[in-house]
Amino acid sequence: MNNKILVELEIPIIERNFDLNIPVNKKVGTVKRLIEEELVELTEHAYVISEATNFYSKDTGDIYDVNKTVRDTDLKNGSRIILI
Repeated sequence: MNNKILVELEIPIIERNFDLNIPVNKKVGTVKRLIEEELVELTEHAYVISEATNFYSKDTGDIYDVNKTVRDTDLKNGSRIILI
């Protein structure tokens, strides 16, 4: 079984999209934190980490529970998510 999935991440606040491999055995909140930490570096601190941000399904608008592992959500290869 694959331990990562490829998702399309849209980040409206910085007007960027990324294709990312994310681990399925990590909690959504952990993945969000790691991505946000990398965004701070990529944007030279233009992106500011916030506890108020969440991952949303681009297709349904549903919020992903930060306490669930990626494996326990409906995320799969090709899923489109938004960080807002």
